Amino acid sequence: MLNPDDIVYNPADGLVPAVIQDAKTRQVLMLGYMNSEAVRATLDSGKVTFFSRSKKRLWMKGETSGNVLNVVRIQKDCDSDALLVEADPVGPTCHTGETSCFHEHAYDDGLVFLNELQELLHERKEKLPEGSYTSKMFRAGRDKLAQKVGEEAVETVIAAKNSHEELTYEAADLLFHLMMLLIGEGMKLEDLVAELKKRHKPD
Repeated sequence: MLNPDDIVYNPADGLVPAVIQDAKTRQVLMLGYMNSEAVRATLDSGKVTFFSRSKKRLWMKGETSGNVLNVVRIQKDCDSDALLVEADPVGPTCHTGETSCFHEHAYDDGLVFLNELQELLHERKEKLPEGSYTSKMFRAGRDKLAQKVGEEAVETVIAAKNSHEELTYEAADLLFHLMMLLIGEGMKLEDLVAELKKRHKPD
């Protein structure tokens, strides 16, 4: 666990910069500053707490708006004079209503959408709303989901012989149904990534 006493604070003001990053999407959300008391408050409460240079006091992000940042993990940089805080945001982080304070250029590396889709599918599995295709598939169970993945896999192979457009369409269907199968089995895409990492051997 991070020890506040091991951090190198700026001798002029006793502060250390803290970059806040979404633990799921990896998007940078904001930059703030902490003193040792704010670091301890963050560790104790599990919610990101800064030292407000304008108010001259501790300030928990979201204390007024409710858009708190729940801490997932914190680490120092190599010189111990900056922090990276990975957090699970509740609502938008920026006071403008944007997801991130760095919103001049839209952030979406594609993986962000996959994560959002995965969370939506998990929610559908839990709530099973009426009239939803995904609810119907989750209710049908493992065999139906596995069968559908098999069908989509065959269609993807056939599409590969026709055109990039067809391959894109069918491969997207395959990925979608594979995600449903994984969630149905209590798994996530991250489990596949972990397996691929184990197999990876750099040249």
